[in-house]
Amino acid sequence: MLLGLMRLALVGLIGLSVLYLVISIYARSVRRETLERQWDEGDGAGERADFVRAGLEAYRHSLRKKLVLLVYIVPVILVSLVVYLMNFS
Repeated sequence: MLLGLMRLALVGLIGLSVLYLVISIYARSVRRETLERQWDEGDGAGERADFVRAGLEAYRHSLRKKLVLLVYIVPVILVSLVVYLMNFS
């Protein structure tokens, strides 16, 4: 039983890590396109590369904590709840 739980945890961690990487890469590319579009429309000041770099740096700090919560913590809580309810109710 313990070996099965360890295997589930390892496969789950690998799967969640892949999901985290895919979501973060996608979200970053969408944000980059938005920043580039803003600069093209005249809403950005300075050089385009500097404007995009500064925007992505600010975005990176705001998104990371939310992604960790959504990708790692919520699924672990849900799986733990399902296991508990299936075994003890």
